[in-house]
Amino acid sequence: MSVPARSVGLVQTATTLAARPEFSVHTVDCMGGGVGWSDAEEHRARRLVLIRQGRFRRWANGVATDLDRTSAYMTAPGEEERFAHPAGGDVCTSVGFSGDLWGRLPIGSPVYVDARIEFAHRRLLAAAATGDADYATAEELLKLVALAAGYTSKSVIGDGVLAAAAREAILADVPQAATLCGLAGLLGISPFRLSRVFSRETGVSLTRYRNRVRVGRAMERLTDGETALADLACELGFADQAHLTRTVRDHVGHTPGAVRRLLASSRS
Repeated sequence: MSVPARSVGLVQTATTLAARPEFSVHTVDCMGGGVGWSDAEEHRARRLVLIRQGRFRRWANGVATDLDRTSAYMTAPGEEERFAHPAGGDVCTSVGFSGDLWGRLPIGSPVYVDARIEFAHRRLLAAAATGDADYATAEELLKLVALAAGYTSKSVIGDGVLAAAAREAILADVPQAATLCGLAGLLGISPFRLSRVFSRETGVSLTRYRNRVRVGRAMERLTDGETALADLACELGFADQAHLTRTVRDHVGHTPGAVRRLLASSRS
């Protein structure tokens, strides 16, 4: 899922924050600009673009739109775009989607970004910084898109069964449960519905629940005297040792090393 350049002559950098087969999240920084339109660009990417700093103009489908932090837009494969930067550079978040996930997006273009959506955008960036692309980032991304679409999940018969099946898959550590999108595919529903149903039925997010299960497994290993924290983090599916440490501290109030000492002292 590439991040296309938006204007001829601009100095542009793109930084990948998260990338999975179903989605990707990038920071795109454009420096400079001008009042004239860029050459037409046709892209194959499916993207939701949110503006973090600056403002610019976009032309697509015969319509020119002024964009700033209170707006976002979608791009579809084959769509032609032109851009103008009369106010200088800008910084955006570009979220790319696979064809399968894109087909389930309940959203149009352009999008008015209210304060709730901006907050969700900031939550997505914070989640991406944790390194947990499979759950934390994926779940915040789904919440952002659902808000931008004004999407609400209606309660239907079977939601309790669905949440129970998700819990069972996570507890059983089935391979598909390693990612939120994989778990949704296993259960035969959209990731949007799974995320909302699980939170409503259990009172916690999927990310929080999965981390709770992983922290429990970490405590078992630490009780047995595990000291190789980097190996433990890898085995339990954390991005790295620092991610394991942050998550254990968040759930328990202590670092893994402190947990090991406290549990060892409680047995003596």
